[in-house]
Amino acid sequence: MRLMRNLMNALLLGAAASSLAVAADRDGEYRLNELQSTDAGYRKAWQNLVEDESRLPDWVMNLSGTATPMHAVDDQGDKYLVGGLCEKSDCKGQRLLVAFDWDKSHAYGLYVQVPEGLPQDKSPSKHASFRWRGKPEPAVQKILDEQLKADPNWY
Repeated sequence: MRLMRNLMNALLLGAAASSLAVAADRDGEYRLNELQSTDAGYRKAWQNLVEDESRLPDWVMNLSGTATPMHAVDDQGDKYLVGGLCEKSDCKGQRLLVAFDWDKSHAYGLYVQVPEGLPQDKSPSKHASFRWRGKPEPAVQKILDEQLKADPNWY
């Protein structure tokens, strides 16, 4: 009987640990181009961000580019869901980085453009133009900037 109880406890602990690991990794299962269809809060935050924009391309407005998995970022207790998107035909030259605050009330963006035809020996980071969206505070700007710098093709 004791052996059975110990075995059941071990199974329950294992299941609980497994559930915690899955919950902790949930942030990687979403992509920016799918987020609007999965949650009304994200959709509203994104629409608020771009509602007065007229100078952004359609793939940015509609989040219809190629996306990377999103991940959670904790900055001194402030949590964000962060991800990237690029134009399908030009991932090196056109990209968007977005952070949603944890309660889905605001979205912040960094739109990055690298000039067409930039030679391979030229650093994209030195020739790119950067457009911030949503008036991100310096901490959010740093998070999005770090996301950009994490790309091995960004130097």
